[in-house]
Amino acid sequence: MKILAIETSADETGVSILEIKKSAKGPVFKVLANTIASQIKLHTQYGGIFPMMAKREHQKNLPILFEKVIKKIHLTTSPLLKKERGGIDLIAVTSGPGLEPALWTGIVFAKEKAKEWGVPLMPVNHMEGHILSVFGKDKGSFSIPKIEFPALSLLVSGGHTELVLIKDWMKYQVVGETLDDAVGEAFDKVARMMELPYPGGPEISKLAEELRSKEISNKASQGRNFSAEKFTQSSSRRSVESPRSLFPISLPRPMMYSKNFDFSYSGLKTAVLYLIRDLKKEHSNILQNDKMKMAIALEFENAAVEVLIHKTKKAIEKYRIKTLIIGGGVSANKHLQREIKKNIKIKTLIPPKKLSTDNSIMIGMVAYMKYLKNKGKVPRASSIKAEGNLRL
Repeated sequence: MKILAIETSADETGVSILEIKKSAKGPVFKVLANTIASQIKLHTQYGGIFPMMAKREHQKNLPILFEKVIKKIHLTTSPLLKKERGGIDLIAVTSGPGLEPALWTGIVFAKEKAKEWGVPLMPVNHMEGHILSVFGKDKGSFSIPKIEFPALSLLVSGGHTELVLIKDWMKYQVVGETLDDAVGEAFDKVARMMELPYPGGPEISKLAEELRSKEISNKASQGRNFSAEKFTQSSSRRSVESPRSLFPISLPRPMMYSKNFDFSYSGLKTAVLYLIRDLKKEHSNILQNDKMKMAIALEFENAAVEVLIHKTKKAIEKYRIKTLIIGGGVSANKHLQREIKKNIKIKTLIPPKKLSTDNSIMIGMVAYMKYLKNKGKVPRASSIKAEGNLRL
C-alpha cells in the first residue's frame, strides 16, 4: 500500500509518500519520498506565525513539493493511476488542530488529488501523529513495535500541552491540558520579552544551557539541583542567582500541586513580564546584560520543565502507566529530556529531532493505522473540513 501524506497545520509544508507492507510483526513503513518547506524565516519579523502568510506559502509550496516526491518515485500524475503501475492507494491530510487557513490549503489540495486519481482520502488529527512519531524515521524503513499499555503521552508544542492516556492505539483520553498558553507558546512569548529572535524556544534553551554548564563547571550552584524531585511542596517558587548577577531571580510554578493534571503557563509568562519590568526600573538596559538574560532563561526553563515532570510523574502513578511517549516540538528540549531520564523510571520514547516538529510522515502513519482500524472505510471527501481546535 502506498500513501501520499500532506501536512499544513502551521508554518511547515510537508509532503511524503510511504509504502507499507504487512509482516508477521506488524506493518513495516518505508519512506519512498519525503520533503518539507519551512516558513520560519518569513515569520520571524512577526515574532510568530502570521496565518494568512502561512496559507499563501502553503499554496505556493504544495504543488512544488508534490511534483518533487512524485518524480522521486517515478509515478505519473495521470488520472489513470493503476495499482499495478505503482499508484497511490490512499491520501492522508491533516484536518486539525492548527491554523484553519493553513489547514484548508492542504485539505483542498488533497481533495483535488483524491478526486483526480479516484483514491480515498483520510483526515488525520496531527496530535495523533505526534504520538506515533516516536516510531518514525525521516528516511528508510521502520515499524510500530508492540508496547506495554496503558501508555501516557506528554504532548508539548507551541499550540498544545497535554497528557493523554492511551489504552490502546487509536484509543485516547486527554487527562490533563493547559488552561491557557501552551508551554511552547510561553517559551516564544518570553523570548520576545527578552528581545530574542523567533522561534524563541531554542534561543531561551541555548542561554539556559550556557549558564547551566557554567554552574556545573565552577560549582556555583553549590549542590543546587534543579530537578522536580528536589522541589518541595511547601514552596511554589525558587531563587536562582547567576554568577555575579545583581538580582536573585524567582519565578512561580503555576498549578504545580493542583489536584488535577492540568497546566497553566500564562502566569509564569506574566511573572517574567513583571520581573523584566521591575529590573528595568533600576537598570534600563538590563537586557543588554548577557548574564542576567542567561539567569532569566535558566529560571524560566527550570520552572516550565519542573511542572511538566511533576504532573507527568503523578499521572504515571495514578494510571499505573507502563510506557511514556513524549511528542511535539518541545520534546527536543535538552533540559526536558535530561529531567525525564533522571525522574521517570518507566520505558520512555522520544521522537527523533527531525520528526519532533510537524511533518507529513507522522500523518501517513496515523492514516494507515486508522485505515486498518476502520477496515478500509474512509469518510466522504466532501465531509472533511479544517478544524482548528480538533481534539483527540
